[in-house]
Amino acid sequence: MTQEPVVLPATHGSLARGVSAPVPGTVFALALTGGITLRPGEGREVLFGRNRPEVHVCLGEDDPRVSRHQGTLAHRGGRWWLSTSGRLPIRCTEGRLLFRGEEPLPLTTGYTPLFVQGSQGREHLLEVFVSGAADERPRARHADVTRPPRVWVLTAPEKLALVVLGRRYLLHEPRPQPLTRRQTAAQLDELQPSAGWTDKRVEHIVNAVRARLSHDGVPYLTREEVGEPVGNALNDHLLRALLASTTLVPMDLALVEAP
Repeated sequence: MTQEPVVLPATHGSLARGVSAPVPGTVFALALTGGITLRPGEGREVLFGRNRPEVHVCLGEDDPRVSRHQGTLAHRGGRWWLSTSGRLPIRCTEGRLLFRGEEPLPLTTGYTPLFVQGSQGREHLLEVFVSGAADERPRARHADVTRPPRVWVLTAPEKLALVVLGRRYLLHEPRPQPLTRRQTAAQLDELQPSAGWTDKRVEHIVNAVRARLSHDGVPYLTREEVGEPVGNALNDHLLRALLASTTLVPMDLALVEAP
């Protein structure tokens, strides 16, 4: 049975839809220009980058910011590893940046999107899928009931305080940061002068919500997880979790906007 790479055409569907491979640990790599699939084997490699004649998967061939050899998928010790050899880092899952010279990252079974920042705000996507023991293409589920996200119940004061705290996030500002407790309390006091808003009350409310989400398994909401210096990290992670779950949505700004 052949061990040669199998070429994937540019018309191949997204790997996010799943793969079918007879051998567990088979790697699939796909860009806009096409890709390959390769069975596992010690020392086997998939090279990707801008220089089509010298790589297995051509990525960003018309963008000089992408390196001619941007990165490598290498199989060793029974798994696939990602390394960067280009000038620009590769952005992996959860925003992790992998730079040239760093230790390779192990790839988990399943789908992994990788991004390289190009010219004029372009981003070049390399889709990677490592097959598991029982991978098969997922079946269509057109008529299934949509699974709602986990939405946390907030009291009216909690929601109001968090909307003010995270107003910049709800406004889609670039690189938003939470307001300080003092800023949040001052704005809440303007909205509700007789409600007794203070720095301490804001702190108590935000800490209580953060503790509930942390108890429910949301990561990076405790000082131990984030590490020192904490800065705005805890509230930043809290607000991003609330938005991602649709517990807070931009329409909630109506709570703090003048009629």
